[in-house]
Amino acid sequence: MRNVTLMICTLSVLYTHAQEYSNPKTFAKSITTQDLQKHLYIIAGNEMQGRETATEGQRKAATYIENEFKSIGLLPGNKGSYQMYFPVYADSLQKAALSVNEQPFSAGKDFSVNLADNHSASYRFSEVVFAGYGISDSAYNDYQSVNVRGKLVMVLSGDMAGNIPGDSRKSFSLYTQQDNALKNGAAALLVISKKISAPDTRSAMYVNKYHNALHINTFFINEQLAETIVGKEYTDLKTSIQTGRSGNRVYKADIALDFNKTVIPMQSSNVLGLLEGTDLKNEYVVLTAHYDHLGTKDNIIWNGADDDGSGTVTILELAEAFTKARAAGKGPRRSIVFMTVSGEEKGLWGSDYYSSHPAYPLNKTSVNLNIDMVGRIDPGRKYGDSTNYIYVIGDDKLSSDLKPISERINKKYVKMELDHKYNDPKDPERIYYRSDHYNFAKKGVPVIFYFSGLHADYHKPSDTPDKINYSLMQKRAGLVFYTAWDMANRDNMLKRDIPLN
Repeated sequence: MRNVTLMICTLSVLYTHAQEYSNPKTFAKSITTQDLQKHLYIIAGNEMQGRETATEGQRKAATYIENEFKSIGLLPGNKGSYQMYFPVYADSLQKAALSVNEQPFSAGKDFSVNLADNHSASYRFSEVVFAGYGISDSAYNDYQSVNVRGKLVMVLSGDMAGNIPGDSRKSFSLYTQQDNALKNGAAALLVISKKISAPDTRSAMYVNKYHNALHINTFFINEQLAETIVGKEYTDLKTSIQTGRSGNRVYKADIALDFNKTVIPMQSSNVLGLLEGTDLKNEYVVLTAHYDHLGTKDNIIWNGADDDGSGTVTILELAEAFTKARAAGKGPRRSIVFMTVSGEEKGLWGSDYYSSHPAYPLNKTSVNLNIDMVGRIDPGRKYGDSTNYIYVIGDDKLSSDLKPISERINKKYVKMELDHKYNDPKDPERIYYRSDHYNFAKKGVPVIFYFSGLHADYHKPSDTPDKINYSLMQKRAGLVFYTAWDMANRDNMLKRDIPLN
């Protein structure tokens, strides 16, 4: 009798543990405000220097995330590596020179150039064609009856236009002028401008090294330099254009233009950790957040605690919760990819690179759950419970499965207000298009984007870890965890039955 009782007690304990391990609440408890805060004060700390893409601060953050993935037992997520590198470039100015009749002029004082738009080239012209405002369309044509093919063209900038005679427009863009010069066959362009600034010595970063077409090389010159080229009749020429009278269009002058830049190759990276699934391990749930931010400006660090340190550390806590479940024998059926991406602030670069070079097949990726800014309260949300909400975005866009599952999971475990405000196609802020989930959606992968809203510290150096609502952030992380748990363990991948608009 005694032995039978002991056996019953043992079986009862085993059954209780089995029940406990099959309940995701057990593992959700490992997502704590203390851990979120600990990680965020590091990720959004001054040592990370604002985590700008392709900088030392970004690399430090990537190393921290990689080490966390290693420490909790995630596998390398990209062909044996935790990091997926992608190329980034910037231009460095080597030379910008302009002379008229062998007289050199000064960059930053007499003329300027746009480093990003121009390409390396040298020109020697013996004349310049004045083309008014450089407009060429059905309403107004400065190129009518003048041949500029292969020639240097000079135009007045849009800020000097006022009312264009016979036309209602009062302004126009530089790109309009450049396109018109190209269409009419010009070789290079001078734009007479009221403001001349020093040329940038280094351009903004970019990822597209090759271009479908080049801009026309453009030099911005002040009015004194324009008068040197044209002569004393420059004032009359400008007046004639502004009053609709025609004037002399071709001016003799020996003009030399030289522009040279070099390309600086750099790189950035996404950080990937893999938790391998069981019977459905060749299907995937991808959890993402971007870990880059805006770096430093004028020696001020832009820490980016909410944007998107909050999402980054949530990924770390989700990864830990799922690895604890696996250690308890309750690993996910599908493989889960935990990925923090960089380049989001530059134009969703990291997620775009992944979607074009996926480490795991996108047609086998059931869902992407993306987390970007989940640590604050939206001051503009004047309805509902501001202490218990999350914006859920994209759940109605690609799969009819997704929204019902999301709402069921929330009702069962978290009971937050799920705000679908930003699902509105007429959303003026176009939030659906502004984070990394969008690059998955473009490829047909169902997505949910979790977001707590914009605030006064958005994209400012005042976005610091002390302003985060950690208890609310923990609850939001719990919603993502329970949703991912369901996605990773359900029998079927999500349907893809709603066409991408």
